[in-house]
Amino acid sequence: MIALLKGRIEEIGDGWAVVDVGGVGYLIFCSARTLGRLGQGEAATVYVETHVREDHIHLYGFLEPSEREWFKLLTTVQGVGAKVALAILSVLSGDEITHAVASGDKAQVARANGVGPKLAARIVSELKDKVAALALGPAVGAKGAKVATLVAGGASSATRDATSALVNLGYSPSDALSAVSHVANKLGEGADVGQLIKGGLAELGPHSGEHR
Repeated sequence: MIALLKGRIEEIGDGWAVVDVGGVGYLIFCSARTLGRLGQGEAATVYVETHVREDHIHLYGFLEPSEREWFKLLTTVQGVGAKVALAILSVLSGDEITHAVASGDKAQVARANGVGPKLAARIVSELKDKVAALALGPAVGAKGAKVATLVAGGASSATRDATSALVNLGYSPSDALSAVSHVANKLGEGADVGQLIKGGLAELGPHSGEHR
């Protein structure tokens, strides 16, 4: 299985590029965001997700490992194939997907071609808990619960730190990230960790015992 290609960009088209590796051209399908960073004739290192089917082998290319991880995560949702996942990654960065899912912003997800209101709602619903865990990175929540890791490109540092703090206070990752995301959207990019924690606590309200 091909996982990485290092070579020269031979050609770029609508949704695809050809990478020349030692005289062999590999056709890779990419998001518009990735294609916009490639230059014809330039050297490139492309991370690849290989899909093998009975009638074809398709290579999907990404310039960052995090984009590949988001692609894999998105395609776990029923109704989201490779084409739709690339469409979402064409209009939203990993950080934007995190905030959209955490805050339940279906309209943001529905900006992608091929994503209607029902599919956007399903994506937000099915990924809420997964994205909350992934966005935190290698953190340990209350009761020693291990939080999964996503390679760089999930939530911003301030959002991740504030969410981790709330998780350690006993809130679930999904509730904590949702609250912090709402506050981050209100305060803008300049919000620091302290402001996000304070605002997140106000959003969540007092609690007693373990949150699910």
